[in-house]
Amino acid sequence: MTPFIFNTTPSIVFEPGSSRRLGAVAGRRLGASILFVTDPGLRRLGLCDPALASLKAEGMAVSVFDTVEADPSRATLEKAVEAGRAAGATGVVGFGGGSSLDVAKLAALLIGSGEPLDEAWGVGKAKGPRLPLVLVPTTAGTGSEVTPVSIITVGEEEKRGVSSAIILPDIAVLDAELTLGLPPAITAATGVDAMVHAIEAYASKNANNNPLSRMLARQALRLLGANIEKAVFDGGDIEARGAMLLGSMLAGQAFANSPVAAVHALAYPIGGTFHVPHGLSNALVLPHVLRFNAPDAAPLYAEIAGDAFPHLDRQEGIQGRCAAFIEELANLSKKLGMQTRLREMSISEEHLPKMAADAMKQTRLLVNNPREVTEADALAIYRAAL
Repeated sequence: MTPFIFNTTPSIVFEPGSSRRLGAVAGRRLGASILFVTDPGLRRLGLCDPALASLKAEGMAVSVFDTVEADPSRATLEKAVEAGRAAGATGVVGFGGGSSLDVAKLAALLIGSGEPLDEAWGVGKAKGPRLPLVLVPTTAGTGSEVTPVSIITVGEEEKRGVSSAIILPDIAVLDAELTLGLPPAITAATGVDAMVHAIEAYASKNANNNPLSRMLARQALRLLGANIEKAVFDGGDIEARGAMLLGSMLAGQAFANSPVAAVHALAYPIGGTFHVPHGLSNALVLPHVLRFNAPDAAPLYAEIAGDAFPHLDRQEGIQGRCAAFIEELANLSKKLGMQTRLREMSISEEHLPKMAADAMKQTRLLVNNPREVTEADALAIYRAAL
């Protein structure tokens, strides 16, 4: 058997309402002074209030940083670090979607270690140590609560990542009640994002693709495929919401150790340049990347087709099952009411060459793709998605 390394968050709490007793669940790990990282929308809705009250009830001083934006910038991260240092933070809580969790991860690292951010970019470059870290996701999509990756927008458009087991949190708190208010469009986009994580993890060419990641990816697809439509069209279904949150987490564990590939690489220029949400960016290119990969990855896609869509187990032949799987994914976006073409996002032919060039910068992702992607290939994929 091929050697591999599998890292994940050491403690996972899965319980409806668990964020309302965050102080009791996680407070002792965090120390006396907490930097609480979130976004203005969640703060305005009051979704953070029970968690903040719980921390304060345990005697902790809490400094709230609530200006995280989608696709967070380096400037936002630096302001969070400044806020944490000014407060004398002994621990960090990330509360929100992937953007808030990503900022919290790197804030914990940079406050705890003092190392320059520019020395931490890439895989395995972060030295640490970091401050104690607890992450509370409010969407079922990124899996960031169990991944060693943080993505930050640098400059106007470029996305850079830090990938290191050091930034895995100490505790992930999965409270499905926090996802009950998610609008259908966000539920759909984040749910498809989670499915992409599982698909790309399963088919990753990375040397660390391993039996644990493949097992987790398949279970994630079973949960996500069976519940995404319920969660989108009946947002109050707590069982479906919980299944989506758990599926997202399992997919996160999978791709944290068997990394994602070209779908994400081609999605980043869409999000970075046109400010399209990450999950929707992935969905827009997903079927087109999978069709491109099919000559090399059809057996792998055929293996997982029935996990996401059980009726595909009746489809005969590897090629037929692979093709049906890709079509089901394309149709799923339509069923969920998502945009399915780049032109719907005000992206035109003239934008595509620069997008293809920008996608080629995502070398840490492209190296994991089952089939080599050239700049000409990326351009052709974008044209197919236009």
